[in-house]
Amino acid sequence: MAIYHAPETRRKVLELLKLHGPMTAQRLAEELGITVMGVRGQLAALERDGIIRHEIVPQKLGRPSYLYSLTELGDELFPRTYAQFAQSLLEAIQAVEGPKALERLFDHRTELLAAQYRARMNGRSLRERVAELARIRTEEGYMADWEELGKNRFLLTEHNCAICQIAQRCPTACSHELELFRRVLDDATVTRDKHIIKGDSMCTYVIRPKR
Repeated sequence: MAIYHAPETRRKVLELLKLHGPMTAQRLAEELGITVMGVRGQLAALERDGIIRHEIVPQKLGRPSYLYSLTELGDELFPRTYAQFAQSLLEAIQAVEGPKALERLFDHRTELLAAQYRARMNGRSLRERVAELARIRTEEGYMADWEELGKNRFLLTEHNCAICQIAQRCPTACSHELELFRRVLDDATVTRDKHIIKGDSMCTYVIRPKR
């Protein structure tokens, strides 16, 4: 969800909270030129969606004030340049230290992720581990699902590439994704059948036990 896809008034509420920090409904209404009741309707919707929060501030006289502010989710609606930063960082490492340093970096990242994945898969059957792998990848933004093609033969599908911008310019990123699956499913063969970077609409991986 991007901030600019939100209704106009709601978007302006978020922008004001981003610019000025915590604000009351009264002050928001004054800034927007609408009624306090109108602002409260927008605030209720945003809070219901987890985009803003409120805190109660006691006053010496009268009722306490309600201060509204962005949550982490709300803050993430504003533009970010994570992919560009990561890409420039990788290019700098390669320029300064060379391609082998970049490869070592991805190797280290792969092993760290493999350890995290294994911690959630230990003691499970191959079928259960494939299902868990799909859950983990979905949590990481890959929109993954899986299906059983036959006895002990599975298909893992990722409908989104969470590192697409990096992978397009740094092929080793994709090769290490495949290596990651092979490390955590070390009793199986894992082959990539479709590949988003090569023009397919999804990445698919065929998984079968080693003979």
